Amino acid sequence: MKARILVVDDEEIVIRSCLRILGEDADYEVEAARNGLEALSKIDEGHFDVLILDIMMPKMDGLEVLRRVKETHPDIDIIMVTGLSQIETAVKSMKLGAFDYLPKPFEPDELKLVVKRALERRQLLRENLALKSEVSAKYRFENIFGASPPMQKVYALIEKCAPTNSTVLLSGESGTGKELIARAIHYNSLRKDKSFVAVDCNSLSENLLESEMFGHVKGSFTGAVTNKKGMFEVAGSGTLFLDEIGNISLATQAKLLRVIQEREFKAVGDTRTQSANFRLITATNKDLKAMVADGSFREDLFYRINIFPIPVPPLRERRDDIPPLAFHFLKVFSEELGKKVTEFSEGALSALLHHDWPGNVRELENTINRAVILASDPVIRQAHLANIMESLPALELDVPRTSDELKRIKKLAREKSVENIEKLFVVGALKRNAWNVTRSAEETGMQRANFQALMKKHDIRIRGTEQDPDATEAG
Repeated sequence: MKARILVVDDEEIVIRSCLRILGEDADYEVEAARNGLEALSKIDEGHFDVLILDIMMPKMDGLEVLRRVKETHPDIDIIMVTGLSQIETAVKSMKLGAFDYLPKPFEPDELKLVVKRALERRQLLRENLALKSEVSAKYRFENIFGASPPMQKVYALIEKCAPTNSTVLLSGESGTGKELIARAIHYNSLRKDKSFVAVDCNSLSENLLESEMFGHVKGSFTGAVTNKKGMFEVAGSGTLFLDEIGNISLATQAKLLRVIQEREFKAVGDTRTQSANFRLITATNKDLKAMVADGSFREDLFYRINIFPIPVPPLRERRDDIPPLAFHFLKVFSEELGKKVTEFSEGALSALLHHDWPGNVRELENTINRAVILASDPVIRQAHLANIMESLPALELDVPRTSDELKRIKKLAREKSVENIEKLFVVGALKRNAWNVTRSAEETGMQRANFQALMKKHDIRIRGTEQDPDATEAG
């Protein structure tokens, strides 16, 4: 689509010159107006991308045209044309919203360059708006997959808290989608056009985390070679998301509490105080109440971040959501990998529904990704789900369709049988020896380390005293 440009000048020679210079470009459609009133009329009648506007004109000068156009069509980029004696007025026009100014007389290349820059800026703004719209649509809360009753409760809570400035605490196991929910809250809030800044508290040491959140000034510590903005400053008046907040030290907790209470902070090594206007959303996979009880998490900070709690259910508590999620990921990875994989066999779908998904939605996503890679026809079968089949009770197996599938299923069946025997072997030894690991290893003739390795492999954990079988969880 051609860019539409309107040249507004009361000098015929200037108009003819601009029409000739810009008319050489096949991507431009150029029109002219001899005064401000004619220009306003043309703009009201049709769309223009760029306005080349003379400052000195009779009846209505360029500044007045600029003001009116910016009030009614703020998206039009305006280039002011001025004489050398009017530079101060040209600068004033920039403050009123003009994109740039061009002093008379100007060279053809100067005109082409400033128009090109205006159109490039316009294209970037359009792309940015489109991207923001796409991101906003992606994180509408209704687009978080799950129609189960537990997820409906989550949606209701998101809908209530999103338009507010309340601090939100998301709690739930790893992989349940807490960051996705945090983004949904942000993009359905009044701050949706501001920044969303995520900090993974689990991946940074105490010193790095403090610098990451507060920022630092040059020379404040070894390695601080330049000033660095912290996440508090970067978030501005947007949303700050602190993931796995239960992993920050007590010292950092105290500093974070002060920022939340006082709404101000200092960068590491700085004497200046900066204001904080961000909305805070935190997430954890830990029991913060238990941490408060044992002294590893500050009680005052807990009550500051627990203003609007949203518990996020694990996938095993909303199994109705597994099929739609699985088909969603199937579509995503099939398109990504350029493969036509469109369905699950009954056995594969049964396996997905029976697995407990300790890694939750993230584990399901990775499992479907792997299955699509392995699939050689449009159907995902149990043979493509070997990573979860090992942890499942006996299920009716898919009938293999190829020799490779037959080999995989036979291998899986052998491994499953061996693992069941190993597990019974370990649990039996422990029961006979009052759940004492050392005596159990000695009785079976194994090294204690090897016996413990088998316990770890089959997730056999002894809780409480070793003599208390009721306090034992086997598998």
